[in-house]
Amino acid sequence: MERSAVASGFHRNYILCASRAATSTTRLHSLSSLRNFPSSSLRIRHCPSPISSNFIVSEVSRNRRCDAVSSSTTDVTELAEIDWDKIDFGLKPTDYMYAMKCSRDGEFSQGQLQPFGNIDINPAAGVLNYGQGLFEGLKAYRKQDGNILLFRPEENAIRMRNGAERMCMPSPTVEQFVEAVKTTVLANKRWIPPPGKGSLYIRPLLMGTGAVLGLAPAPEYTFLIFVSPVGNYFKEGVAPINLIVETEFHRATPGGTGGVKTIGNYAAVLKAQSIAKAKGYSDVLYLDCLHKRYLEEVSSCNIFIVKDNVISTPEIKGTILPGITRKSIIEVARSQGFKVEERNVTVDELVEADEVFCTGTAVVLSPVGSITYKSQRFSYGEDGFGTVSKQLYTSLTSLQMGLSEDNMNWTVQLS
Repeated sequence: MERSAVASGFHRNYILCASRAATSTTRLHSLSSLRNFPSSSLRIRHCPSPISSNFIVSEVSRNRRCDAVSSSTTDVTELAEIDWDKIDFGLKPTDYMYAMKCSRDGEFSQGQLQPFGNIDINPAAGVLNYGQGLFEGLKAYRKQDGNILLFRPEENAIRMRNGAERMCMPSPTVEQFVEAVKTTVLANKRWIPPPGKGSLYIRPLLMGTGAVLGLAPAPEYTFLIFVSPVGNYFKEGVAPINLIVETEFHRATPGGTGGVKTIGNYAAVLKAQSIAKAKGYSDVLYLDCLHKRYLEEVSSCNIFIVKDNVISTPEIKGTILPGITRKSIIEVARSQGFKVEERNVTVDELVEADEVFCTGTAVVLSPVGSITYKSQRFSYGEDGFGTVSKQLYTSLTSLQMGLSEDNMNWTVQLS
C-alpha cells in the first residue's frame, strides 16, 4: 500500500530531535520528552545508527529535505499543499511515523519519530511467516479554533492489548499507546484537513519483526504508527450500501481470532468481497459458521438493525470484532433514550427491519439501502439515512469533530 516516498535499500536513518536540545551529538528523544514540545520546535537531525538490524527505515526521497532544518524556515503547523475538497479515503504519505521496539524481556524501548517511508524487514520475521501482527485505526480532527481532537484513543490501546494477549505478543501500555499517538499526530499536524474537510487517519501496528523459523512467538516486536489525511466518506450526499448475505464463506469461527483485530482476519474476507463486488454489491454480510442464520458483521464493519425504535446488534462473543464506533453508537443511543439490544440477531429479522446500518472507524455510520439473501432483496430506504441512523450519525460526528459538547468525556484535545 505504501507509495514510493522513499528510496529502497539500507541508508541513513533520521529521527526528530527537539530544537532546544541541538548539540554536537545526536540525542534520541523519548515520548516523555517529545510530547512537551510544540510541533514548531521539532527539527530533523541525522541519526548515524540504524534502529534495528531487522527493522530499518530507508532514506527519504530526493524530493524531501533530509538535512537538519531550522524551525524558523520550516513551520510544520502550516497546512500541506493538498486540494482538501478532492481528498479521498486513500493513503497519502505524510512527514513522520513513530516506532518503538520490544525485545525478549517484554519491555518496550523509548519510542522515536522518523520520516515516513518504506521499511526493511528480515524475511524470517514472525509477522511475515506466521501472521503475528495486529493493527488499529482511529482519527484526529481539526477544530475551528485550530485545536486537534482524538476520539477515544485509550479504547484502541485496550483493544490492542487484549488482542496481543490472544496472539502471544507483548503490547505497549495504554499510556505508551496514547502518548505515541499524540506525538505522531502533532508531528504531522499540517496533514490534518481543515475543519469539515476530513480527518487524519491514524494506523498503529504491532508486529513480530524478530526472525523466527520454527513456529513460535517472534523474539522481537515493533510498534509503529503512521498517518494519512483522508476526506469525508460521504462527499456528494449519502450513498447507502447494498449488501449480500454470504452463506458459503465465513470470516471467523468460535475459538478463533475473529474478535481480535489481527491482520489475518481481513485477508479472509477478500474472496467473498471480490465476488460480491463483481455482482454489483457494496460488500458482504456474514453469518455465523455453525447455524448459518445469525448475523455477525460486514467485512470490516459492525451491523445494526432498527425495528420500532429498538436497536439490535449481534453480541460480542469471540467471533465479532468489538468495534469502538459500535460501542460509541450503543452508548450514544442509550443516552438518547433508545433501547439497544446486544443479542443473537437472526437473518430472518432483516425482512421486518425498518432500518439497517453499519458502523466503523472509516465510515462512522453508513446506512444500508438493501440486503440480498438467497435471491430475495430487502430494501430499507435507498435515498439516504433513516430517521434513527441519521440522528445517531449526527450526534456522534458532531462530538468527534468538536461541534457539540463532549458530555461523554470521550475526546482528547491537542493544541
